[in-house]
Amino acid sequence: MQWLAGALLVLAKLVDSQDSNTTAPFPNATYPNATSPDPSAGQSPGPAFSPPYYPSPWGSGSGNWTSAYEKARAFVSQLTLLEKVNLTTGVGWQSERCVGQTGSIPRLGFRSLCLQDSPLGVRFTDYNSAFPAGVNVAATFDHGLAFARGQAMGQEHRDKGVDIQLGPVAGPLGRSPEGGRGWEGFSPDPALTGILMAQTIQGIQGAGVIACAKHFLLNEQEHFRQAPEEVGHGILINDSLSSNIDDTTLHETYLWPFADAVRAGVGSVMCSYNQINNSYGCQNSQTLNKLLKAELDFQGFVMSDWQAQHSGVGSALAGMDMSMPGDVLFNTGTTFWGTNLTVAVLNGTVPQWRLDDMATRIMAAWYYVGRDQSQVPINFDSWTLDTFGNQHYFAKEGYGLINEHVDVRAEHSSLIRQIGSASTVLLKNNNSALPLTGKEKFTAVFGNDAGGNPLGPNGCSDRGCDNGTLAMAWGSGTANFPYLITPETAIQNEVVGNGGVFQSITDNYAASQIASLATQASVAIVFVNADSGEGFITVDGNIGDRNNLTLWQGGDVLVRNVSALCNNTIVVLHTVGPVLLSNYSDNPNISAILWAGLPGEQSGNSIADVLYGRVNPGAKLPFTFGAAREDYGTDLLYVPNNGNGAPQVSFSEGNFIDYRAFDRAGLTPVYEFGFGLSYTTFAYSGLQVTKLNVGSYTPTTGMTSAAPFLGNISNGTSQYQYPSNFSAVPFYIYPYLNGTDLESVANETDYGLPGFVPPGSQDGSPQPRLAAGGAPGGNPELYDVLYQVRATITNTGSVAGEEVVQLYISLGGPYDPKLVLRNFERLSIQPNGSATFTADIMRRDISNWDTNAQNWLVSSSLKTVYVGSSSRNLPLSAALS
Repeated sequence: MQWLAGALLVLAKLVDSQDSNTTAPFPNATYPNATSPDPSAGQSPGPAFSPPYYPSPWGSGSGNWTSAYEKARAFVSQLTLLEKVNLTTGVGWQSERCVGQTGSIPRLGFRSLCLQDSPLGVRFTDYNSAFPAGVNVAATFDHGLAFARGQAMGQEHRDKGVDIQLGPVAGPLGRSPEGGRGWEGFSPDPALTGILMAQTIQGIQGAGVIACAKHFLLNEQEHFRQAPEEVGHGILINDSLSSNIDDTTLHETYLWPFADAVRAGVGSVMCSYNQINNSYGCQNSQTLNKLLKAELDFQGFVMSDWQAQHSGVGSALAGMDMSMPGDVLFNTGTTFWGTNLTVAVLNGTVPQWRLDDMATRIMAAWYYVGRDQSQVPINFDSWTLDTFGNQHYFAKEGYGLINEHVDVRAEHSSLIRQIGSASTVLLKNNNSALPLTGKEKFTAVFGNDAGGNPLGPNGCSDRGCDNGTLAMAWGSGTANFPYLITPETAIQNEVVGNGGVFQSITDNYAASQIASLATQASVAIVFVNADSGEGFITVDGNIGDRNNLTLWQGGDVLVRNVSALCNNTIVVLHTVGPVLLSNYSDNPNISAILWAGLPGEQSGNSIADVLYGRVNPGAKLPFTFGAAREDYGTDLLYVPNNGNGAPQVSFSEGNFIDYRAFDRAGLTPVYEFGFGLSYTTFAYSGLQVTKLNVGSYTPTTGMTSAAPFLGNISNGTSQYQYPSNFSAVPFYIYPYLNGTDLESVANETDYGLPGFVPPGSQDGSPQPRLAAGGAPGGNPELYDVLYQVRATITNTGSVAGEEVVQLYISLGGPYDPKLVLRNFERLSIQPNGSATFTADIMRRDISNWDTNAQNWLVSSSLKTVYVGSSSRNLPLSAALS
């Protein structure tokens, strides 16, 4: 164990040396004073355990899925065993042109399904748009912009030949601000994430592409997400991290946005790398079978994350429907499914109805979004931008035309620019320093973050560096830029166009030159950033997750040096999430602060639109800026805490993350969740709450139908052999058998051992329906509207502006957060004009999860509704009768 002790020491020093604030609270990931008051959210006396739930529910075509299921069952009924297996299994990493592709069904003219990243554009191609990140969409608090972005991304994926876009993201939700991939999603608030998730899904699927809600579930940090990935960091652990959580927190916080996604009709869900209560996410029968498919009544299909599958029969029986990318490890040619799934069906360990259900769910999603009407041929290649090359990249076979360089951008640049400015949050504006006129005598711009990457906007693979302005973070959730308009360029164009003087320095460490220029400037605009991303890339010692919450590349020093010499300094933050802002909010020389997030290809134009008043900022913070790292209450696990076993992360803070943690601890944030200034002012008045006459909540009862069998499967192994004269592509995953003896074909040491099949997992008889289930999204009566809320918002300033009106509810229970966001609306109001805010309060919005009843309950505690402009500025309130 000396290697482990040495590795722990190195990692401990790494965390300590890169964070001058405080180290993470090892061996836990919750600070001692931040644990939930709910005793069920604390540490369990023994190892966390995920109880089994079988059999895997079969799709029923409920909700508005009826027609899609009728078509899917008719299609699947025609398929042979090999064709069904082909539909469920990827052909292997780099075996075809998309990041993931299933096998095809040539007999019926059905081409392989193309799965492609990412949540902000088409990854690994050209002539595509680079959209703002999810966190920016959250900052808009705008239903319409979320839908429009989803629709535009769906159109681009569709026109490249993609069937399934791998996004949007609700996991990570954002438990800890240091988490590497929070920016891919929306917000640590489950309601905000859920609402925007649903809008994004409807936009993507409205364009004829299947959306994929990911990563299900509790995928909240990059460290230890995959045990093999840690070897490269000098850490040897046998299993991936386990996120350990209680049932209440799971339902009230982390499952919440996925319920919205399912209710919106999402066609696919991606299971996650991590374990959940010590059971892997892609073979966790509790989360996949019970929560997702039985309780939320999910009608689409579950795919694995890439290399997140850890078993064949186990994952099939636990509810996984598609293996991606198909091989156990990239480019090995080995697979848990493919041939082995064929074997498992023939020997009876995976019943035919389960395979039929997998194939039906996949095809139902395909019909549900209209892929039968909108599919075009795949016209790009993920592995090279060359026009000609090998169709089977890793095998180096199939030379021909692989990239047609189809321009799919349409007019999306204007939408990207609009979202970039609509998501820019004005945090400080002393003495109306903004907007600028464009006629300032001497404008100086400072910071590496203002300029371009010397290697080009796509010079770092998957954006895996922090060179130049930060318009997109790193990892698989990225896309190539067609161009990147930098702040330096946009501001220079603005100033020079008005006959002004403009100079810039984009070297953060050119101290003497910075000092000289700052003393000359009548306005100094300083651009700083903080980056993060996915764990397969390390940038400046940050293994996906951030090591701290400070600005990168000496950003704090840069701000201090410039503001000390220029009394009109404007700070622009391009960050993936919260950062520590020192005394910026109180510094009189810092006249304005803006958070611009990750705005995509139009970054410079978007910030210039706000700086120069073409756009009045109306965005709000989708997270909290705290004064210190420990104020958030939650952190990451940077050092293994379970020997060489799976690292254990207990979510012992319960529902208290982000603003909920600050409220509970009585801490004053630097800038609270939901905060954002405008160039005008607004007044709130006239709150009205109308109670509707709605019946009481009825638990779902009854039984499902029996699992359908679609077509007949012969058990004769001879008909499933490789065809004669068949030329197999090396490393390609096929469904065929290479012999007639199933045990020898499987080549598994545990073949036929007793206890391998969980009790009840093969039972296709009618099953009891869950009380909290009944329709996609859960019991449909959860979505009954109990109250309607109205308020009047008046623009009391002299310019038109947009105000995000926010509705919070106090659930009133002893273990509940002080307030929880439940609804919002972004209103555009002319000066001296008024607009009416309207919002519904659903039964779900005032319910708590009852662990004993395994259902939602409206408690007897007093409920109060609050309406205002942020989580700490709520001038209107009323008790809910």
